[in-house]
Amino acid sequence: MDAISKAFALLLTIFLLFVVPLSFNFERQDDLVKMTAQNAVTKFVDSVRNKGYITPTMYNELTNELGISGYKYDIELTHEQKLYYPVYTDPANPNTFTGDYKVHYQNNYSKQILPILFPNNSLPKDSKNRMYKLNVGDYFKVEIKNTNRTNATILKDFLTNGNTGNPTVVFIPYGGMVHNEDY
Repeated sequence: MDAISKAFALLLTIFLLFVVPLSFNFERQDDLVKMTAQNAVTKFVDSVRNKGYITPTMYNELTNELGISGYKYDIELTHEQKLYYPVYTDPANPNTFTGDYKVHYQNNYSKQILPILFPNNSLPKDSKNRMYKLNVGDYFKVEIKNTNRTNATILKDFLTNGNTGNPTVVFIPYGGMVHNEDY
């Protein structure tokens, strides 16, 4: 019985001396990555909102800053384009304009934005044709989430003999209204 107690005490000591601090360090690493990603996304979105456009260089800077952490991300860009439609009492007769407009938003996502930034041709990065333009009053939002399992998640799954299933630890939505058209 004494040998079992000593073995248990040894395992508990190893666990407390190595595994617990390792777990705290991995969680701290996740927190630092979240802060770095939050700063990168905020800088990118605020720049887009203040300039009114996205260039390939701006997008590449975002992906480079996110890539420093070693995590892989799913980046979703959303542009809610504000459109105005005139209101008519009789839609078939343009002379019946009421003087009012209805506001609608058309959403463009990464799959519509990225082909403009990175077309299948040899245009230079600073070409105006590779600039995605937004208008004052539009909304622009970026959502990022990590797609890989972090060290903290792997260790937690190992210790609990489970699988968390969803590897997302870093999830950052950020956006707002476009303030300027500087193109």
